Amino acid sequence: MNLDALYLQYRALLLSVAYRMLGSITEAEDIVQDTFLDYYRQQSQADQEYIRNEKAYLIQSVTNRCINLLTSARKRREQYVGPWLPEPEVTNIDQQPEESAVLHEEVSYALLVLMEQLTPLERAVFILRDTLGYDYQEVANLVHKTPVNCRKIYSRVQQKLHADIGVTPVGSELAAQLSASFIAASASGDFHEFIELLTDDAVLYTDGGGIVRSAIFPILGRQRILAFMEGVWPKGFFGSAHLSASINGRTGTVIIKNQGLAAVVTFQFDLELRKAERIYVVKNPEKLCHVKWNNG
Repeated sequence: MNLDALYLQYRALLLSVAYRMLGSITEAEDIVQDTFLDYYRQQSQADQEYIRNEKAYLIQSVTNRCINLLTSARKRREQYVGPWLPEPEVTNIDQQPEESAVLHEEVSYALLVLMEQLTPLERAVFILRDTLGYDYQEVANLVHKTPVNCRKIYSRVQQKLHADIGVTPVGSELAAQLSASFIAASASGDFHEFIELLTDDAVLYTDGGGIVRSAIFPILGRQRILAFMEGVWPKGFFGSAHLSASINGRTGTVIIKNQGLAAVVTFQFDLELRKAERIYVVKNPEKLCHVKWNNG
């Protein structure tokens, strides 16, 4: 298969793997691009052994590159100003779903956040096993471990990951309700009805990356979240316009300020209580530059 055909066939799949590994669309695109360039260089060498399973080779290459990048980025993320949140995958503002950068099955934003507690190897095993459905022997071949080790790693990951991490119908219904209430509250400045949709121990995370103003520490508890929102609303924290959007497969909110994209807001839920237990606000402009929207 020639390189162009290979690129068209596997680009979306590889982007989905890299995005899940890194939590960054920008870095995922760079990883996939480098992978194809490296593959092309190797195939161009006369003495290069023929690669029989191109798909497995490309996935292994992307996975290894992501593990290396995560390992090197760990210290940088520990020194990050404020909470580090993944880049959101935003669609359906003024674009169609098929224009999304990550075309393979969407992963909930809550799951991406929870995956930050995993080691690079745990993250790779989980994605290969859970997302791609590989058996333990296939996973072992890709990460250079034994099937027994991969089974133990996957079991450990399942214990670490919990809560509402899937894009479920109930969660999607709650997300639409929360987004509509948040938009109304952001427009009026009255957050009381919105706050009633949160659990008592809800947490608000804002990621400004030290570039734009945001809360450096998480805001803990429903009443403190209310006080924070009422305090920052007069200062324009919630922008001048608010649009509903699909964020990693669920309804969320895009905040517009000065005709520009200012923030993306999404939620994580307690399905038993049918309320939101986490609010994620991504304001770091470097994590929003990939979002396409029509500001006209």
